[in-house]
Parts: sequence; C-alpha cells; structure tokens
Amino acid sequence: MPEQKEIYPEAKADRRLFPNIPREGKSRRQKGERYLSEMPIDIFRNSEDPLPLFSAFSLDISYSGVLVSLPRYVEPLIPGNRLFLRFDLPPGLLPEGYESRVSVAAKVIRCDCVRWELALNFAENLDNLMSRRRWRWFEWLGVSLIGLTLMIIVFMRMDNVFYFLFDVPVFLYGICTSAYLVSRFLIALFFTSVEIDPEWLPTVTIVIPCFNEEEFITRTMRCAIDQNYPEDKLQIILVDDGSTDKSVERAREFAVKARTQMTGDRLQIIVHPKNRGKREVLATGVLAATSDLMVFVDSDSFLETEAIRQVVQPFRNPKIGAVCGRCDVENKWTNYITKMQAVRYYIAFHIFKGAEAVFDAVTCLSGPLACYRRDLVLKNLDAWLQQKFFGMPATFGDDRSLTNFILAEYQVGYQHESICTTIVPSTMRQFLKQQMRWKRSWFRESLRAACFMWRTEPFSALSFYAGLFIPILAPFIVLRSLVYIPLVHGDYPITFFLGLIMMGMLVSATYLILRRSAMWIYGGLFCFFYVGVLLWQMPIALVTFWKSNWGTRATAADVGSSTPKPGAVS
Repeated sequence: MPEQKEIYPEAKADRRLFPNIPREGKSRRQKGERYLSEMPIDIFRNSEDPLPLFSAFSLDISYSGVLVSLPRYVEPLIPGNRLFLRFDLPPGLLPEGYESRVSVAAKVIRCDCVRWELALNFAENLDNLMSRRRWRWFEWLGVSLIGLTLMIIVFMRMDNVFYFLFDVPVFLYGICTSAYLVSRFLIALFFTSVEIDPEWLPTVTIVIPCFNEEEFITRTMRCAIDQNYPEDKLQIILVDDGSTDKSVERAREFAVKARTQMTGDRLQIIVHPKNRGKREVLATGVLAATSDLMVFVDSDSFLETEAIRQVVQPFRNPKIGAVCGRCDVENKWTNYITKMQAVRYYIAFHIFKGAEAVFDAVTCLSGPLACYRRDLVLKNLDAWLQQKFFGMPATFGDDRSLTNFILAEYQVGYQHESICTTIVPSTMRQFLKQQMRWKRSWFRESLRAACFMWRTEPFSALSFYAGLFIPILAPFIVLRSLVYIPLVHGDYPITFFLGLIMMGMLVSATYLILRRSAMWIYGGLFCFFYVGVLLWQMPIALVTFWKSNWGTRATAADVGSSTPKPGAVS
C-alpha cells in the first residue's frame, strides 16, 4: 500500500531564513505569508465576460494577491490594468476556512515577459471577501444549530424523567454527562487569554526532543528560532535520542546555515548515542538550559511567530507554575482521520482546556507546546525521571505526569493565542495505537491527580472527578443502553442515538462558529467514531494501564520495560 501523502499549506520560502526575528525592536517581515500553489485560474477582462481572456496556473498566493504563470501566447499586460479572476481554492492550499470558489477583481502589478509571470493584487483582501460572502453565514448557521441543540437536549432530559424509575443508572448517567459536557462549553465562554505586556520578556529556552524526524526537524527548528522575541532572551536546544535516520545530519546542516543569520551562539544540538526515552531527552535539555522558563516543543510541531511571546504572558502571575499553548492539526486535510482529529483538537483546547483555565487548573500540558518555570522542573526532575508503575519505568505520559507535579503545588494556565501546529496520525493503525497510549497515561495520571485535586477550587474539583468517572463508566452504560435494555425490555435506544446526534451537533456547531470552516461536519462524525471505536479502548486501557510501550514506535526504553515484572497486572 502506498504511503499516505500528507496535505498541508506550504509557505513560500523567504529570501531571509528568519524574517520574523525582531531587529531594532520590531519584526523584519513586512508582508503576509505567501503559499505555494498550482491551481487553475480563469482571467477575464471584466466580470460580465462569458469567456475568459486566458487561463493560467498560479505559482503562489497570499491573502492580498496571486502570482500566475503567464501563457506565451498572451500579449503583455500593462501594470494598473483591471482584470477579473475566478478560481477554486482547494483544501490545504491556505489555512483552514478559505477553501471555496472565489470571484474577485484584481489589478496588474507586474507583467514579466522574461519569466512569463503575472503578478496581480486582489481588489478586496480574501479575509474581507470571505467574511462578507461566506463566514458570516457559517456563523449564523452555527449559532442556529447550537440553539436548536440545547433546546432538544433540555426537552430530552425533561421528556425522559420516567426513565428514573425504569432505568436509574442510565438516567443518572445521562443527566451527569449532559450537565458536564454542556458546562464545559458554558464555562469556556468566560476564558480569556492574558494580554501581551510588551515589557515582559523573561529568558526562555526551547527544548526540542527528537527521534527519527528527518522529514520535519529542520522546519521545527526554523519555527523555533524564527520567533518575534529578542534573540538574547531565547535559547534553542535540540536533543536527539539516538535517531537511526538522518535527523541529526539534517539538524546539523540547518544549524550551520542558521548560525550565519543569528547573533550569538544560542542554538545547541545534543546527541544521545543510544535511545534513552523522551523524559531523559527533556531532562538533558533542562539541565543544559540557562533560562527562567522552559518550553517543550515536539519535533513534528511548528510554532507560529508569536507563540513564545504569548505563552510567557501568564507567568507575570507568580502563582502560575506552567502554561499550555494551543495546538492545531497541521495535516488536517489529508483524510477523514486527520479531519476528525482537527475538530477534536480545537474543541479539546478551546473548550475543555479553556474551561479548566478559568480556574487555573489545566490538567495536561500537551507535548507540542508547554511552558514551565525551570526551577519547578528541576525541583521535580528526579521524581519525574524515576516514576514507575508496578515496578516498571513510565516511558510515556510525560506531559501529564510533569503537569501533575506542578499542579499539586501551583496553578497551571492556558494561553489560547500561543499557537503551534502538529502532524497527527493519518492511518487508522497509528491513530488507534496513539489513542490507547493516551488512555493509559490519562488513567494513570488521573489517579495521581485525584489525590490532590480536591484541594483546588470546589467547582474545578467537582468537574475533575466528573471527568474521571464519566469516561470509565461510559462503556458499561453504552452496553446497557444498546444491548441489555433492548434484549430484556424490548425498548429500542432511540433516545441514546438522538442524544449522540445532539452532542455531535453541539461540537460541530461550535467548531463552525469558531473556525468558519466546512470541516465542521467531522465533529459529528468523530462523536459516532468515538462511541463505535475509541470508547472500547477504555476497558482495555484500564486493565493494561501498567504497560509502558509507546505503540506507535518502539524505543530502547520501551524494550527494556516491555517484560512484565512479577506481580504486574496482565
């Protein structure tokens, strides 16, 4: 079977390797991002013409204009001439939300008859065009769907009161689940990111753990360096964990090029001769760092230009010990698996982490972008590295585990405007293995957090314990609703499926409002996929939570911990 081709926007390379590094107090980049493209464009004299003047292919496109390959038979066009363009923006060419049919007037900026290129400026920026013709209708549709969904949910809960006597467990579970999920959406409305203070510029070290990432590692490094943050305040450390591909070679080649355009020696590459596991890699970076704050960035994740400036802002509050940034899916357009994950990621961060952040009690700082006070990491470093389950080293769940060490004594926040994107699994096999690993680490670390979360704000604690028991009980409730009750009582689970549809509508409608994207429909699809597939991983995870292998890749640390110890649950 051929390897899955990942689909994501490809930014056109700038002649400067790091155009966003501030020089003399400001970023050097003056124009918006341009993206490589190869799409057909019909070019007309005016909007009334039935036939195009000529057709061409684009070379690159931005929100304000497009560069096209000029056919040789076309007579030179004079700069300033007005034309009219029609083209389809395919998914994955520009960031999410822009994929649609476009009709827009444009002005000739340059006609190069040597390179046979035609540069055109749109009469109306694509943002304004989309907002006027497309996005506002998406927003109205989303608001209408949310209103309809909430009305139906309330009606369902009132209409099914008789189930309290007929089936108490299912009724109580339905009430608790509906209240918990709806409360997440409502509480998230009160979340706001911390505003930027231009004078708040603590020293930061970005640690990038790497294992066999030759395809993406140079892009990850470039994004980490190319931040709108003072050069003398930002250090980058890449730690390779015994990669067997060309990751180190690619990283070193990039480092040579990077040092010609950086001031100071603030980029380090450290190589472990043998694979030692992600925690050891991160620890190496922490010990080599010299900054006040540590930022962990996965080797297949890409920071946006303002990510570091944004993620440090909550640390103005001395009670904050760690902060999570937002992670979006980079390869969301690849197939239905990545599209479902795109919706799930956004809702998980914007709604669920947003709701937790209202109480400064975020329970997991995700690996793609997490920031910690270095002194707190050093304080807990030995306990984190030596953490074991049933006598075996914990080789995954490092993000939840470290979050727990911090959350037990400090507040943990979320900065929605600190953004990175990440490559997610695009095959079912990879995805299911990743989800099993996540469920095991979620259960392990949730049990740890349960020992101290009662000390947090009461509503936050109640939400945490509800969020712990609802997923654990879900498989048993679903079996009772879909199997036991129909077979024993002859009552078909119409209400169950209607409730599932309503929850899918709530997720999809929220995504539609916030992202204004045609991908919103995959939120409903994910809800059904979760109940039909992912939900049944939970019982397996509960009885095998002691296992330490990654599943998606086998490292030396995994091999060393793969043999069950005496007394381990199997």
